[in-house]
Amino acid sequence: MTVEVAIPTVNNILGEGPHWDDQEQKLLFVDILANKVYKWDPVTNKLDSITLEDTIGAVVPCKKGGYLVGLGRTVAHLDWSSQKVTKLQEIPLNGTKNRFNDAKCDPVGRFWTGSMGHQISQNPNVFEPEKGELYCYDTDGTLHKRVEKVGISNGLVWTQDNRTMYYIDTVPAQVYGFDYDVHNGTITNRRVVIDYENYDDADSMGHPDGMTSDVDGNLWIANWGFGKIICFDPNSGKKLRTVQIPAMRTTSCCFGGKNLDELYVTCAKQGATDEELAAYPMTGSIFRVTGLGTKGLPANVYEG
Repeated sequence: MTVEVAIPTVNNILGEGPHWDDQEQKLLFVDILANKVYKWDPVTNKLDSITLEDTIGAVVPCKKGGYLVGLGRTVAHLDWSSQKVTKLQEIPLNGTKNRFNDAKCDPVGRFWTGSMGHQISQNPNVFEPEKGELYCYDTDGTLHKRVEKVGISNGLVWTQDNRTMYYIDTVPAQVYGFDYDVHNGTITNRRVVIDYENYDDADSMGHPDGMTSDVDGNLWIANWGFGKIICFDPNSGKKLRTVQIPAMRTTSCCFGGKNLDELYVTCAKQGATDEELAAYPMTGSIFRVTGLGTKGLPANVYEG
């Protein structure tokens, strides 16, 4: 196994939302607090970016062209060539300065995106409690709230049989499983499948953030605070392996590359001390892990 810096020229404040575009063979990701969307070609090493008017929680390609982005509190369409932004739906304030965070598309192309409350302390890890929600932006353009009273809405994954959706709330440090109805995009039977408090080394695991899955159905979770990607079996909750990243504030990960066997990892500089930056000088970069002996599946795109 090898861990390396894939894009040393990136210095993200809050890098997030990596998505491997299987069609273009490029890596998409965002810097939430810099309001930037990035597109990187690993063959040419060309890095393009667009700066928008608000925070950007995630970016996902649309089958009909362009991209969906979680722009502030809106679901919006971005045309890359013209940089035109069309706002499609907006979520209520919910009594807070909430914003969209992580997002992914389900197996039939619905855009699932969650929100989080406003930072209420100088500590970048403290936010208004239970102000987040999880929404489904359907392929017909309608927006539906599916979960409420969320701490920090984060990673999303669906099983290959389309019957289960996994979802992370970072604040209680839990991964939930839901029965998934792929026909109408509804979720039922919420249960906790991974609870960080149940592990003997919980104090050194960090906070679960974004995640992806491999061909065997295992969950690969990025953990804020300890620079770790931890692979779990969601059926047993067993930790299968840990990948140490040389940056403490890892935020998310996705499988990419032509064989989908390279794990790309985003991280952040937000809140890092001078001592931390000296110890981990590549903090804010995009990392790539190879030689894991597994691979991912093509990422879903928006079908609306």
